[in-house]
Amino acid sequence: MTSNPDNSRARTTTSRIRRGLAATAALLLAGALAAPAAAASAPGADRAPAARGTLVSVTPLDGLDRAGVTRWLADRDMDTGTVRHGVRAYRLTYRTVDAYGRPTTATGLLALPAGGPRRLDLVSDTHGTMVHRDYAPSVTTDFGRVPAYLNAAAGKAVAAPDYLGLGKGPGVHPYMDTASSVTASLDMLRAARHASAGLGRPLTGDVYATGFSQGGQVAMALGKALESGADHHFRLRALAPVSGPYDLSGQEIPALYDGRVNDTSGLFYTAYFLVAQNRLHPIYKDPAEVFRAPYADRVEALFDGEHGEEDIVAALPASVKQLLTPEFYARMQHPTGALRDAIAANDGACAWKPSVPVRLYAAEGDTDVPIGNARSCAAQLGSGAPILNQGPTDHFGSFKAAAPKITKWFNRTS
Repeated sequence: MTSNPDNSRARTTTSRIRRGLAATAALLLAGALAAPAAAASAPGADRAPAARGTLVSVTPLDGLDRAGVTRWLADRDMDTGTVRHGVRAYRLTYRTVDAYGRPTTATGLLALPAGGPRRLDLVSDTHGTMVHRDYAPSVTTDFGRVPAYLNAAAGKAVAAPDYLGLGKGPGVHPYMDTASSVTASLDMLRAARHASAGLGRPLTGDVYATGFSQGGQVAMALGKALESGADHHFRLRALAPVSGPYDLSGQEIPALYDGRVNDTSGLFYTAYFLVAQNRLHPIYKDPAEVFRAPYADRVEALFDGEHGEEDIVAALPASVKQLLTPEFYARMQHPTGALRDAIAANDGACAWKPSVPVRLYAAEGDTDVPIGNARSCAAQLGSGAPILNQGPTDHFGSFKAAAPKITKWFNRTS
């Protein structure tokens, strides 16, 4: 999920979203690098076809020296105390599978330190809610790259997947389909392994996973997959997600109705979730079964990967209650059928027992993803994972406060 406060309405909310997700295309040289995909291992592990994780291309995007990285982060009000190196950034295009298991491609950002040891540990950074494809880390030059530059400048390689249907990947994004986001993220790790080796910076195999909002949930589920032996080249070492919607049924959806989620954010997330999930689950046949007029005629077209948050919020009403039919508004509180299945499919990210250090970052002032999500996750993990409360700040503020702390913690746990 992303950063939307309450209501000055569309303008205030979308400006905050844009702060975190603003897109400026990066246009540089194209290169190509190819290598066989990493093989899966372990009984019951992800048995990847040979093509998964294979590189299609490597495109140089950015090169900053240490002073340049420091200025770039300082311009975004980020703590620069961990900056030790410059950064080299690349867009990777790689082979993966879509939400139906069919071959496709995806893109992501690889960031490497300009200096430090030759062999590098790897940080997986999974991003929050994005609707326009150009907000993705391998295309934007704004906040979508902050964790990548923080961790690369501190001395680690960083793999930041765009996910399916975002960045330069084909199709539309299957929003909140945790399974396909994990698949794309795992295959991004494989692509990063091959690209880094080709660039003379081989990876050690140690993975430190983080992610914000939607990406916090993805990071948690990716950690679960890695600890289950999804790929024998990678070893999970630490996990630090930020403000993830880990408990849709027990926390996030109830919070839409009791005021813990602000109206504009709730509207945005609910519309995006229902449209995207209906492409995977038969929630409705006709949008009018779910959405009131006149929104039923326009809502699906808004989530095509080409509209920004401003466009979407301006085209929709002020709240979830005004968007949904009375019948479906009631059904959201007591889901049945395909709606219940779609929610349940995204509620298992914390259903495992980590053997590595885990920290859950969240904020008590968050009105996008209430801190109750982190509490539910900690209870499920049952591993003594602490919840690090970032205080009365909002959703995006939880990310700004937590990201430098996570970089420092990853360095200490290396």
